[in-house]
Amino acid sequence: MIPIKDDNPTRRKSILRFIIIIICSIVFFIQLNGDNYYLINFYGYKPASLTTTDYQFDTFNPILTIFTSMFMHGGWLHFLGNMLYLWIFSDNIEDALGKKKFIIFYLLSGIAAALFQSIGDLDSNIPMIGASGAIAGVLGAYVYLYPKAKILVIVPLLIFFFSVRLPAIMVLGFWFFIQFINVIIGDQNSNVAWMAHIGGFVFGLIYCVLFTKKNKKGNSVFLK
Repeated sequence: MIPIKDDNPTRRKSILRFIIIIICSIVFFIQLNGDNYYLINFYGYKPASLTTTDYQFDTFNPILTIFTSMFMHGGWLHFLGNMLYLWIFSDNIEDALGKKKFIIFYLLSGIAAALFQSIGDLDSNIPMIGASGAIAGVLGAYVYLYPKAKILVIVPLLIFFFSVRLPAIMVLGFWFFIQFINVIIGDQNSNVAWMAHIGGFVFGLIYCVLFTKKNKKGNSVFLK
């Protein structure tokens, strides 16, 4: 199922999602018009670069690549899919946490995702890129804070497509289930960092359990 929009108005206008999308768009444009192979290898996050001092000299600062990799993408589908999810779900989390705490939360989600992916192969020298891990943190926060919010999704059925409004817990729960199944299957030919998605999602969920509180209706939130 593909989310299109949510029926969950915010109290304040979202600004940071625009900024993040603009930055990701500029970086993706540079990738499309530059030496993308070099850029990915230089600025992409490689787990091995943190576990050994003998990392490749054509790699950017190992610590900083965790951040630079969050704004890079591997192709149009990767880029557009991430921006769609960011656009739909991040405004409510920014509204709930506030701008300063949201950007910190977003970056921490990306860090958690990268480190979680590293657990599977600490010696991997394959660069990891994408905003998926940080956005997964946003999804984890959303499913905790707004489980009943209605999400308009497009559902494919053979050659037909139909739209339906489903609660966020179903839509994002299904998304998490897909990530989990792919980790279990363990397709060696897949270039998707499924563990990063799970790590980001779980981090976002735990963060909100610890640092936010819902009202009795489960619709509004405020910081603890």
